[in-house]
Amino acid sequence: MPDTSPSERPAPPATGRTSPTQPPPERPQVPAADQTLRILSFLARQRGPVAASTIATTLGIPRSSVYHLLDALAAHGFVIHFPGERRWGLGTAAFELAGGYSRQQPLARLGRPLVAALADRAGESAHLAVMTGRDVLYIVEERAPRRPALVTDVGVRLPAHLTATGRAMLAALPREQVRALYPDASAFADRTGRGPSRPGELRDVLREVRSRGHAVEDGEVTLGLRSVGLAVRDHAGWPAAALALTWPVEAERNPGDLAALLADAARELERRIGRP
Repeated sequence: MPDTSPSERPAPPATGRTSPTQPPPERPQVPAADQTLRILSFLARQRGPVAASTIATTLGIPRSSVYHLLDALAAHGFVIHFPGERRWGLGTAAFELAGGYSRQQPLARLGRPLVAALADRAGESAHLAVMTGRDVLYIVEERAPRRPALVTDVGVRLPAHLTATGRAMLAALPREQVRALYPDASAFADRTGRGPSRPGELRDVLREVRSRGHAVEDGEVTLGLRSVGLAVRDHAGWPAAALALTWPVEAERNPGDLAALLADAARELERRIGRP
């Protein structure tokens, strides 16, 4: 049974108003399903377990309904109740969903035709990568004709702070998370002697990325090659992946022009993965 201390007792019936930060796009055809999914999405964005009252207030759902839905989710393992803290967090079934997502590789499946079209439009090699710790993992690679082979083949990992894809995603993360990933100089790998090697230098690089709206790298992964990258955000605004184009220095391409092509592809991939 849920904890119903005075601070957690069901509130009076809702007045019909919803939180301005979480407005439903329209009246759902199945309200209980809509509320359940909103609760799971909300919990997935939190740093730790939260109180049922917080869920109810933030999402504009009656507290009594929140308790009923949490009980049902707990019965199926999607959430877990921490009685001592009077809080709720995600359960193991939610983790299993994440594993299924990885196994089905939806980002690679949805992104592959976009990466191929991007390489055709730009005439340069294109790739799609995701973050994993302090590395980027390349999941789609499309080599342009008459361009050199790249190290960014599918399955390859590279230091995120040196790559255009990694910098694009790092710039989209909260600054606290970037500091946790790169607490000191020991966290910085090196490939060509170029690129940031200390937290302060990385902060400067990411500040430029946010100012420009896209990331660049010049010979920091492979000497003689340059890249431009752009983050692909999910429904919550987090960087789910990043797209990039890479070209040889002698091609003298304008990064801004290539970033415009990336922006079109990134917006389409965001739409396909469910970002409003």
